Amino acid sequence: MNQLFQKSLALAIFVLCFSLTIFAAETPVKIAITADHEDWVYKLNEKVKFKVSVTQNGELLKNVKISYEIGPEKMMPTLKDSVILETGQLEIEGGAMQVAGFLRCTVKARIQETYFEGKATAAFNPEKIEPTTTVPADFIQFWDQAKADNAKIPIDAQMTLLANKCTDKVNVYQINVQNCKIGMRVYGILCVPKAPGKYPSVLEVPGAGVRPYSGFVAMAEKGIITLQIGIHGIPVTLDSLVYANLRYGALDGYNTFNLDNKDEYYYKHVYLGCVRAIDFINTLPEYDGHTLAVAGGSQGGALSIVTAALDKRVICLSSFYPALCDVTGYLFGRAGGWPHAFNKPSFVTKEKVETSKYYDVVNFAKLLTVPGFYAFGFNDESCPPTSIYAAYNSITAPKTLLIAKEMGHASTTEQQNKSNEFLYRQLNVK
Repeated sequence: MNQLFQKSLALAIFVLCFSLTIFAAETPVKIAITADHEDWVYKLNEKVKFKVSVTQNGELLKNVKISYEIGPEKMMPTLKDSVILETGQLEIEGGAMQVAGFLRCTVKARIQETYFEGKATAAFNPEKIEPTTTVPADFIQFWDQAKADNAKIPIDAQMTLLANKCTDKVNVYQINVQNCKIGMRVYGILCVPKAPGKYPSVLEVPGAGVRPYSGFVAMAEKGIITLQIGIHGIPVTLDSLVYANLRYGALDGYNTFNLDNKDEYYYKHVYLGCVRAIDFINTLPEYDGHTLAVAGGSQGGALSIVTAALDKRVICLSSFYPALCDVTGYLFGRAGGWPHAFNKPSFVTKEKVETSKYYDVVNFAKLLTVPGFYAFGFNDESCPPTSIYAAYNSITAPKTLLIAKEMGHASTTEQQNKSNEFLYRQLNVK
């Protein structure tokens, strides 16, 4: 009986594995959507057509039922419908926009109990998108005073060599410095070339979340001092469980902590911490004293712009899909930037709206005077292109833009390579 059971069990496992193999062979299913202009860019009142195809292993899937929605990004759809794709393809009349912005088409399908989704976002005169936020009368004075107060706090820099992360060309340290008030710290990973000499530097500012960091050793091996910082005042080399506990516990929703008070809002110590990191870099004997860039994506893209605006020691910046741009957009019937605080009417108060103006990336973008590289995609749900263009269009300093229209909240290899080329050129690094 036991032998029979073993044979039955073996047969069942074989059938299960065979079924999974067949299912795997039938995937992936892909919903591809494109706009009928190659660059997905349109003039106001110009009609867009979205072309949809559903494929599996590169072959069109016939008789697939899809549902689709079309409307300004992050807003209620103006068109909703469902249809069966007899040939696996469909062209949808998407309409037009009368104001500068982005129109998004989202298509969903349920196939073999699995949901699939695709999207395409058409731009309408994006270069004409203007901010909804405004600059407070005392904006510059507020931040000048904040920096002056922070400069009075002893930096109290501490460095710990991370021997297991060092290479034959680079020393790696965890560092921390005092920021904002006695006892509050900024932690980061510092990578310094070992060879004697004076080097340029790149400050890497972080995306949103709570996590450890490992530094940018590869960039340091090219002859650049790199400092990658965290923003939460905790060491950046702890066990991953510590960060998970904080992410879903004490630091859950940190991006709106004290948003009703411009002096206590969470990002005040974050913005000042970026400046304090530059203070620290300037204490390093290996730093050349005048060649410093700042770079980051998402929250880090925002911090790149903010830091370059606040600190004239920065000579250039690279900003990928910046967050915290034109966050008041929702109050004017269009997409606002991450963290999307004002898309919930119950959360909105006069005090929060006023505080946001002191921290909105748009108002820092207007102060930029140094060259910048900027990159994002039209399909970004986290940092909507409407909000990013509100900041980008506010920049009068030299700027280079590389759009990857199909991308969401991510970057292409080309964008990353072009960013590095830009930084190396500005830093005079081969």
